Amino acid sequence: MFNLDDYEDVNTRIKRFRTEYISGRIEASIVEVDLQAGYVLVRAAIYREHEDMVPAAVDFAYGNVAFYRENMKRWFIEDTTTSAIGRCISLLMPSEHRPTKENMAQVQQSAPAPEVDPWVVYPEGTAEPLATGLDLIKGALGGVITEQAETCEHGRMVYKEGISSKTGNKYKGWVCPSKAKPQCAPRWEK
Repeated sequence: MFNLDDYEDVNTRIKRFRTEYISGRIEASIVEVDLQAGYVLVRAAIYREHEDMVPAAVDFAYGNVAFYRENMKRWFIEDTTTSAIGRCISLLMPSEHRPTKENMAQVQQSAPAPEVDPWVVYPEGTAEPLATGLDLIKGALGGVITEQAETCEHGRMVYKEGISSKTGNKYKGWVCPSKAKPQCAPRWEK
């Protein structure tokens, strides 16, 4: 588990930014919002000098009202804006941890995930999304599900097949992923 005291809140990040860049500016704008669906995408940009034409850093935050506790749902747009600003400042002025204290508090107290994930579309009648996804990829791309990958002391071996430019013979098998010499012996299929 993590300790919230190890994380910096957005207000502290803003104060740090204002101290270092006295004439800097912070902008936030809504890129997309759908209150019926309950989401917002916010863009934050920070400038080292007020007159700068190009931002020094840009970042985004996505907020979905379904992921907020009941007492915070009415402020999900404001919270998402704050998150975008905090993320943006961390790009220009890195801190020990990229997530803010507010982000980690949400993780610690997160509401249960909604039953329907708005980003995933499952074909009707499917029980196992992973199996369905593999079938869709296989059908759409003409892919073949290979056997379990071979491993060596350097990790998962790389599958290779083709025709040798020297002998003209076909080959297929597993080779060591290591770039260092000596490599593990390849495992060619006969």
